[in-house]
Amino acid sequence: MFAKAGTSEKGLTEEQASRQLEKYGYNELTERKKTTAWRIFKRQFADFIVWVLIAAAIISLLADEVINFWVILFIIALVIILGFIQEYRAEKAIESLKDIVRPETTIIRGDKLRNVQTKNVVPGDVLVLEMGDNIPADAVVFRSDGLRVEEAALTGESEPVWKDVGEAIFAGTQIVHGKCRAVVISTGMGTKIGEIAGLIQADDEPTPLQKKVTNLSKKLAAIALLASLTTFILGLLTGAPLTEILLVALALAVAAVPQGLPLIMTITLAFGMRRMAQHNAIVRKMLAVETLGSTTIICTDKTGTLTRNEMTVERVFASGQVIEVTGSGYTPEGEFLRKEEKIDISHHDTTKKLLKAVALCNTSSLEKREGDWDTVGDPTEIALVVVAAKAGLWKNELDKEYPMIDEIAFTSERKLMTTVHRQEDRRISFTKGAPEYVLERCSRIEKEGNALDLKDDERRIILDMNHEMASSAYRVLGVACNENPGDPSAEDLERDMTFLGLVAMIDPPRDEVREAVRIAHDAGIKIIMITGDNPDTAKAIARHVGLLDDADACHTDTGPLGESDRKIRHIMADCAVTGSELDELSEEEFEKVASRISVYARTMPEQKLRIVKALQKNGEIVAMTGDGVNDAPALRKADIGVAMGLKGTDVAQQSSLMVLQDDNFATIVEAVKRGRSIYENIEKFTTYLISRNFTEVTLIMLGLLLLGFDLIPLLALQILFINMFDEIMPAIALGLDPVQEKIMNKPPRDPEESLLKKRNVIIMVSMAAAMASSAFLVFLLNDPAGNTTMARTLTFATIVSMILFIPFAFRSLEEPVTKIGILSNRLMIVGVLSTVLLTLSVMYIPFLNDIFELVPLSPSDWVLPLGVAFITLLFAEGIKYGVRGMK
Repeated sequence: MFAKAGTSEKGLTEEQASRQLEKYGYNELTERKKTTAWRIFKRQFADFIVWVLIAAAIISLLADEVINFWVILFIIALVIILGFIQEYRAEKAIESLKDIVRPETTIIRGDKLRNVQTKNVVPGDVLVLEMGDNIPADAVVFRSDGLRVEEAALTGESEPVWKDVGEAIFAGTQIVHGKCRAVVISTGMGTKIGEIAGLIQADDEPTPLQKKVTNLSKKLAAIALLASLTTFILGLLTGAPLTEILLVALALAVAAVPQGLPLIMTITLAFGMRRMAQHNAIVRKMLAVETLGSTTIICTDKTGTLTRNEMTVERVFASGQVIEVTGSGYTPEGEFLRKEEKIDISHHDTTKKLLKAVALCNTSSLEKREGDWDTVGDPTEIALVVVAAKAGLWKNELDKEYPMIDEIAFTSERKLMTTVHRQEDRRISFTKGAPEYVLERCSRIEKEGNALDLKDDERRIILDMNHEMASSAYRVLGVACNENPGDPSAEDLERDMTFLGLVAMIDPPRDEVREAVRIAHDAGIKIIMITGDNPDTAKAIARHVGLLDDADACHTDTGPLGESDRKIRHIMADCAVTGSELDELSEEEFEKVASRISVYARTMPEQKLRIVKALQKNGEIVAMTGDGVNDAPALRKADIGVAMGLKGTDVAQQSSLMVLQDDNFATIVEAVKRGRSIYENIEKFTTYLISRNFTEVTLIMLGLLLLGFDLIPLLALQILFINMFDEIMPAIALGLDPVQEKIMNKPPRDPEESLLKKRNVIIMVSMAAAMASSAFLVFLLNDPAGNTTMARTLTFATIVSMILFIPFAFRSLEEPVTKIGILSNRLMIVGVLSTVLLTLSVMYIPFLNDIFELVPLSPSDWVLPLGVAFITLLFAEGIKYGVRGMK
């Protein structure tokens, strides 16, 4: 129960709060390990490639190749600058996600409830906290109701601690039971957790996919270095000068080591997360991005996720009569109609008492600010305050007339909430909750102001009305009172109550959800609704959004189940499986049907964990939504925990991999689509980079084996130029490729699938061989012995010309380039054009073509390189066609 200390509950005024904010600063922890530009710059020198280039520069200087020395130094500077820019942008993209999530805290300012950004909480503020909230600052409790706090973040002790009036609560800890009001004494770095801020600033661990790519890079680097060593030995065996073949070998090492893979991975994930955030899905950990593409089942809440979370009371059942209520949303304007005729509620004592009850048994607020109605609280409770206001019963006035002296908070087990109020010299309690739970605790019923014994036939009438309303997708609450409450405990307050009536409210399905459900089904993803609502309400919403249909709504086709499984058949025959029915099934029985059930109703949050475990035992990859403290275990256990950003508790959000800013089911489906796209993009740039990496290695080895060192197709600086400008930009463009149209027409990806699966390896090897062979053929066709420089220039032009075509082929490893299109990826076009222009500069600017030992080509000279590059594109398309459908 609430216990008061002598502290004022009015809180600070806005003027006082502003002065406190100026004095103490924002309620934030200083980030000690923030990634600075200097730190990113220093990281560039940890790149193996930089040191290989430095070695090449030193060898050039020792060999008196001064021009080579300066060119390689320039390339080193370029590698460092480009790496810095790309990594800095990726870091900024990740940091910007933190600014999108702006946690809020409920406080009292000027005797009014306010939701403010947590960073604006200041000493002296009065916090209004309840189960599931993170405590935003150090504070002292002056009102408490069964308050228990999880202080593991500070003490390491997992057992929640009871807190009473006068005791301190600390920033960074969580309320796991009850509620309180507390006055803030310290914020930001002045809090206890601020003193140990360094302990909570851990670096992000790389995801399994990042580790996979890093390991792949290391293996490929080992192969590349072996190939470079082989090239060096072959060169020596064919009589090549030591320094020259060493430079070529080092250039090949630079070209062949896929140093861009980890960086482009980070860029792809960072910007992919940013794009998802722009679509209201905040990915808290990169792990979610790679798991999304494998999701096979989405378990979703109903209220606010499939529906709008804009409750409006439309019907009231009291004294045996149904009263319709007009108006919508949270504007307190509307009329009360009985049989389409307007009535005055003040002349209907029981209905008036019922509306008073729902306004008083309530912790939300409604007030007009700057011309708009400002609300704080749960949407269901706000709807009840609004319907009372439509009858002229304003909560702030009722609170003064009937001051609350005790409260028993709603719990998922009891499904009831009770408040006790002082009415002149006596007490009265009001209870609201699930109609069947309220009704079983009532022994009387009030009709037209008179309390009568509650008979069995009246109970049936009430339950039938509840069923009728729930079947029309209404959420129904039962309301009761106790004129002579006993001791302040749930057992006494909620016993022998007087039933007042039913309140029916509607939370309409979101318009976009039905289409999102269809898309998910097309993508091979099953949708399961889990709700605490009445089964009839749950089924009505499920049918409306396409989870159930009249033809196959109940999923009674249980396949191989035998006669011994009659219990399972019986339970599943009613479309919606209830929490109590779920408890009747053994683990073995439940696992048989867990993947076939589409609707769970009247479930407890704790049962979500059982559902997740059963689905995962069936091999499913599960995304689970949740918003409450009790949802946390299921959110942690699910492959992807999805917390609500609007109504979700801090505990739920911290237990999840993803947070929905709009609490919308369609956002989950959009996130799955983008998660699939990110993974496909990683496949695309990985396959492209590796094929390009080994093109130059294969080309040089062909030259050494067949023609000797004097006639190798490319020189060291030419190889370095191609590596610098022929790979990174197209690979980044592939990593940021837009979502492909058909991505949600495919089944979920196997989470164990390798990046270098059979199809990708065939494409990679075939393309590396094709590009190297075609470039070598160009070299052979242009009299390399008679005019080596011209032959090398044409070979160089051929390899660079491939950038005009090949990256576009890699935009899909399945579909032809004609279906994917060319203009939809603008970054690719910019990258290709900039590379071509840079290539032309080193070929046509006299100073540069002397350095790179190239000659200007006439327009007719370009016919062969462009023609061969185009033929290579056709070969790529043929390979893709040949391996289509292969895994």
